[in-house]
Amino acid sequence: MNSITERKRIYLSSPTMHGKEQEFVKEAFDTNWVAPLGPNVNGFEKELAEYTGASYAAALDSGTAAIHLALKLAGVKEGDIVFVPTLTFSATCNPVVYEKAVPVFIDSEADTWNMSPEALERAFEKYPLPKAVIVVHLYGTPAKLDEIMDICKKHGTTLIEDAAESLSSTYKGKQTGTFGKFGIYSFNGNKIITTSGGGMLVSEDEALIQRARFLSTQARDPARHYQHSQIGYNYRMSNITAGIGRGQLLSLEEHKRLKKAIYEKYREAFSDIGEIRMNPLNPEGDANCWLSCMTIAEGGKVEKDMVLDALEEENIEARPIWKPMHLQPVFADRDFITLCEGGKSLAEDIFNRGLCLPSDIKNTDEDMERIIRIVRGLFV
Repeated sequence: MNSITERKRIYLSSPTMHGKEQEFVKEAFDTNWVAPLGPNVNGFEKELAEYTGASYAAALDSGTAAIHLALKLAGVKEGDIVFVPTLTFSATCNPVVYEKAVPVFIDSEADTWNMSPEALERAFEKYPLPKAVIVVHLYGTPAKLDEIMDICKKHGTTLIEDAAESLSSTYKGKQTGTFGKFGIYSFNGNKIITTSGGGMLVSEDEALIQRARFLSTQARDPARHYQHSQIGYNYRMSNITAGIGRGQLLSLEEHKRLKKAIYEKYREAFSDIGEIRMNPLNPEGDANCWLSCMTIAEGGKVEKDMVLDALEEENIEARPIWKPMHLQPVFADRDFITLCEGGKSLAEDIFNRGLCLPSDIKNTDEDMERIIRIVRGLFV
C-alpha cells in the first residue's frame, strides 16, 4: 500500500459512541423536546454534578462559554488582571479578553506541566490585586492544587478551574473542577466524553449557578413581555446535545480506563529509549490521561517534527504540544511571569520538544503496535 489514503486512519482522539446516547436523543424526539432546554438538560446537569461531587451545574454550549460566565460571575471587568497559565489552549484565555480584562501568563512547572505555584507567587508580587486565577489541568493531569489554592486564599483571589481536559481526573480523591469557586468542563468532540460540542459550569454556590443559567439564556427578565435589563448570551446547551452527554456519561469510567491503558502502553514501549520522556503525572492525583504526550531530549538525532512527519506519512494523527500563550501573536503585548531568567521558559521548552501521541480509545492492539513501531524506528 503506497497511497496514504489506503492506510487505515488513526486519530488523535475521536468521539466514541455506544448507542446509549441514541436512547436519550430518541426520547427527546419522541416527546418533541427538540428546542433548547428540556429534561435531558436537567438530567445531564444533575448527573454530572452527582458524578463530580459538585453541588450545582449549568449546561452550556461550550467550555469557553463556561469560562466566560465564570469570569463574569467572579466580577471580572475591564482593566482587571487575571492570571492564566501560558501552556494551554487559547480558549482558556480568550474569555478574559471578551471582558476587556488583562491576562497575565504564568509559566509551567516540571512535575505536572501545569501552572507553577512559585511563578504564581511571583505574579502576585508584581500584580497584588488580580481579580481571578484560572488553573488548567493540562492533558488531564491535575495541577498542584494545594499550593495554588493556598496562594489564592492568602491573597483573597477567586480560583477558576479549567478542567476541560480533565473530567474524571482526581486530586487526593476529589474530582478536578470542584476545588475552585467555579469549575468548567468541555464536551468538545475530542474530549474524554463528548456532546459534539458543549460545556458545563459547576459551583457550590447555587445562586451563582442560577445566575449563570439566566445570563446564558439572553438574560431575559421575568416579565410577560420580552424585557432585558442587562446583556445576556445565547450559551445554553440544547436538549438534544444534553441527551448525547447523558449517554456518554454512562461510559466515562470505561473511557478513562482505556485512556490510562494507552498511556501505560506508550510508557512501557519507550522506557528503554533515553531520549523519550512521557508527560509527567501528578503522584497526588489520578489523571484521566486524555492525551498521552512525550518530549524528546535535545541534541539527539530525532526532533519532534520528525516524529510528527513520520506518523503523518502513515496516515496517523498526532499534534504538537499547545504553543504557549505568551508566544502567540495575539498576546504578544501581555506580561509573562517565569522563574527562568534568560533563555527559554519551561513552557516554551515543553512546546519545543513535545508532541501529543494518538490517544483514541478505539485504537486496537494492532494500531498501537503500528504507532509504536514507527516512533521506535526513528530512535533505534
